[in-house]
Amino acid sequence: MSDDIILSARNLVKRYGRVIAMDNADFELRRGEVLAVIGDNGAGKSTLIKALSGAVVPDEGEIVLEGKPVQFASPQDARDHGIETVYQNLALSPALSIADNMFMGREIRKSGLMGTLFRALDKKKMEDIARQKLSDLGLMTIQSINQAVETLSGGQRQGVAVARAAAFGSKVIILDEPTAALGVKESRKVLELIQDVRARGIPIVLISHNMPHVFEVADRIHIHRLGSRLCVVDPKQHSMSDAVAYMTGAKVPEEAAAEA
Repeated sequence: MSDDIILSARNLVKRYGRVIAMDNADFELRRGEVLAVIGDNGAGKSTLIKALSGAVVPDEGEIVLEGKPVQFASPQDARDHGIETVYQNLALSPALSIADNMFMGREIRKSGLMGTLFRALDKKKMEDIARQKLSDLGLMTIQSINQAVETLSGGQRQGVAVARAAAFGSKVIILDEPTAALGVKESRKVLELIQDVRARGIPIVLISHNMPHVFEVADRIHIHRLGSRLCVVDPKQHSMSDAVAYMTGAKVPEEAAAEA
């Protein structure tokens, strides 16, 4: 495998009874790139992403991270390996505060005996970091970092989830429809964040139905169809119309036609 590939998958299969959600699906993410994953509803792209993020365990196939085969039994396994994901349902706890959600599962404890013996949390430090991360994303329109997530708008909740991923994704960040619930201004901030994270060398997988956003930020576009990867295209050499035609089966990409 090329050193340029940080995360890859080969021949992934996932069955739900008689339904085959992944049918020998392949995937390759290069270092420092934004790879968009697009596909029609029911194409199996969500199952692919869940397999890469530990939310689904494939029945067959192999996932390789930095040249080493890995098996994720849970999303926590993937996070422990440096893969951070923002799902469409955001995976936030509504009753907890913004800061608590940012640090859920990775809480910072106080130094000294208070932290080691009494397991006391360093609330101040977590609040400061959470506030800074939200400010970096331009989403500090909230009243207090300690307010419950359930009091936020849909766009603000999305901002919290995206900021959490950007703060802790050390190797790969996966964003599943990150701008779906956002307004124009907030969407622009997320697209800028994606470009900033890429500039720091962290690759991003972007799942989106928003073609203008995909073509604006993606370096390559992975097109998923009928449970597997149909092709990967360069947005500079293909149009949005081409991408939609490939997704729906109205047009066959040259590389797929050559393999047929």
